[in-house]
Amino acid sequence: MSEDEVDELAKKLEQDLLKMYGSPVLKGAELQKALGYSSIYALRQAVVRKTLPIPTFIVRNRRGTHALVKDIARWLAEQAREDK
Repeated sequence: MSEDEVDELAKKLEQDLLKMYGSPVLKGAELQKALGYSSIYALRQAVVRKTLPIPTFIVRNRRGTHALVKDIARWLAEQAREDK
């Protein structure tokens, strides 16, 4: 898969995630499902161990770890490239 194909797939995934979740930022159960973690506990362990495959951030006065849909989509597209 070429870089252009990865870019195209990432854009498509980003659009799909935006439609599905309605927000450019995910956290909690939505983030868990988008990244394919088996449970919210598994996601929390990855946060504690600092092994999440994407950049995350904290929003002031909000609970939990947040991630941009754009970063999730890019990571998923790159995983598809590595799998082929």
